[in-house]
Amino acid sequence: MRSKIMLGFAVCAGLFLCGQNVQASRAQGTDLSRYQGYTAVKGQASDEFAISQIGGINSGGIYTQATYQSQVATGIAQGLRMHTYIWYQVGSDIFKAKQCMDYFLPRIQTPKNSIVALDYEDGASCDQSANTDAIIYGMRRIKQSGYTPIYYSYKPYTLLHVDYKRILAEFPNSLWIAAYKDYSVTTTPDYAYFPSMDGVAQWQFTSCYRAGGLDGNVDLTGITDSGYKNGNPEKPETHTPAVDAGIKADNTPKRDISVGYTVKVNYSASRWTTGQYIPSFIKGNSYKVIQVSGNKVLLDGVMSWINKSDVEILQATAPVQSNNSSYYTVRYGDTLGGIAYRYGTTWQNLQALNGLSNPNWVYPGQRLKVTVNGYAQRAYTVRRGDTLSGISARLGVSVGHLVQVNRIGNPNRIYIGQRLVY
Repeated sequence: MRSKIMLGFAVCAGLFLCGQNVQASRAQGTDLSRYQGYTAVKGQASDEFAISQIGGINSGGIYTQATYQSQVATGIAQGLRMHTYIWYQVGSDIFKAKQCMDYFLPRIQTPKNSIVALDYEDGASCDQSANTDAIIYGMRRIKQSGYTPIYYSYKPYTLLHVDYKRILAEFPNSLWIAAYKDYSVTTTPDYAYFPSMDGVAQWQFTSCYRAGGLDGNVDLTGITDSGYKNGNPEKPETHTPAVDAGIKADNTPKRDISVGYTVKVNYSASRWTTGQYIPSFIKGNSYKVIQVSGNKVLLDGVMSWINKSDVEILQATAPVQSNNSSYYTVRYGDTLGGIAYRYGTTWQNLQALNGLSNPNWVYPGQRLKVTVNGYAQRAYTVRRGDTLSGISARLGVSVGHLVQVNRIGNPNRIYIGQRLVY
């Protein structure tokens, strides 16, 4: 999630679990947005679930996450129970809440009964009761659509802006609360810093689940089993295109890997087929297969051969397409910056993508290309003193992702003025 919870917040939250049996599940997992890329990532090898952002609503209106469906598919392929969350910056505005639910609920790609969480951590009004009405409205719509509604935020924000007892009266054990001990890499929750509240089903206990940053969550009640038979991601209660693609990938034997498949390099892999050591930044990242020869495959971007036994299949078909439209029709009052924000890109990228000589010259009815191959395109121009690792940290993506999408043969060779897509 976007919010960062300070140590003091966690301490003030209380040191003991209140009315909560934390022995119920304790499965751990992550939450993901576009910053993690198109492949679901694990923080720890033992992770059992992930919650992917489909998009949301903010002061600029509805926006989507091009990474959502692909994350769901590749998460299922890795054995994760996949769920959904929505950025819910509606304040107390029921009209915005309805607009958000009308748009996103038909587009959910996780199974029926899976979690659909409302991320409410910004934009609250001064009217606590009206804020709570807007949240309950959204949760009712989620439940009516056949999903498991939960509320995400952190304790101080909730106590100030929301009557969470009203939420629990209608939706027991439906809170997902964030509170961090500190910002050190933390792989397991320290229950001395649990945000003591009634009804906490899930706790986000760190934003540093691994080096480089990733949210870590613990399921306290078994709520992440929702939508999955006996908690098995291969046996969801219902199917969607993204889930079906993930199950197909998981069930495809490695001997059947073909050109066009997406695979992940296993952490246990040690050498390319040429005998050279595989760099650590390659491991755990996903790559397209561009050639197959016997028991080895050639990976796009790194242009290296690897044994089929050293990879894991993430997508056995073409990537699941996002619901994003490739084009946007300009409406009255639109600006290029506002359109770019909605699609998770920059106005400079849209200007270049559409060949606009002046970014201020957009007009109602104009048709703008907003995505490339279904995904919003973002780019960074290399400056003096930059390194690929430094750029990856600044952009919130992995070195391996930059290497892959920019087809970089040697990650130590980048140059001033080079344009890196991320």
